[in-house]
Amino acid sequence: MKIVIEFYRIREADDAHAVVGQVTVDAADIDDAIGIARQLSQTLDMPQRPDAMSIRDEDGNALYVHRFAVTPNLDERPLA
Repeated sequence: MKIVIEFYRIREADDAHAVVGQVTVDAADIDDAIGIARQLSQTLDMPQRPDAMSIRDEDGNALYVHRFAVTPNLDERPLA
């Protein structure tokens, strides 16, 4: 099946979404699509680290949505 994987940032104030990466691929099933998306989340060249991703079928129906765990920015960590 043909799927569209989107990676996006989320603005907390109003839940606005900004797409930072999008890829269309073929996947055998939803489990295969999730595996492809996880791999792409680590290897796809994106201008910013995404907050979340979604997998949609070719008709635009959402099949899977995942929000990544928040990791602290190195600049925000206490020094001592």
